[in-house]
Amino acid sequence: MITDNRTQKRKTGDIGEEYTCNYLKKQGFKILCRNYSCRVGEIDIVAADKTHILFVEVKTRHQNPLVRPCLAVTKQKQARIMKVAYLYLKQHNVRLQPRFDISEVYLKSNTTNLYRINYIKGAFIQEGDYAAF
Repeated sequence: MITDNRTQKRKTGDIGEEYTCNYLKKQGFKILCRNYSCRVGEIDIVAADKTHILFVEVKTRHQNPLVRPCLAVTKQKQARIMKVAYLYLKQHNVRLQPRFDISEVYLKSNTTNLYRINYIKGAFIQEGDYAAF
């Protein structure tokens, strides 16, 4: 039963990532990578335009959740995302300005249909050891 729950969460997450990728493409961004992972962790979407490289955390919920999805991106999760982003930038030799965004994807109740996206640009910033990249 746990496997079924994780599988359903993964499917819901994939749907939210797909909606977010479509949103970013409409905004003029190129999707560089989905589900980039390394020894430190994973980033849902890496996208870029001429000036920015985005590291996007996607949180997908059904409409009217009790708590905003962005609140699931804790300081610890932010720090992990920044470490993964740092390693991505080193590996890919990217010279664009990094930005950390959160995409809150809301689905219509009991469906996989999009209700709305709340896209938060610069949802958190580089601090501490990784501020210099």
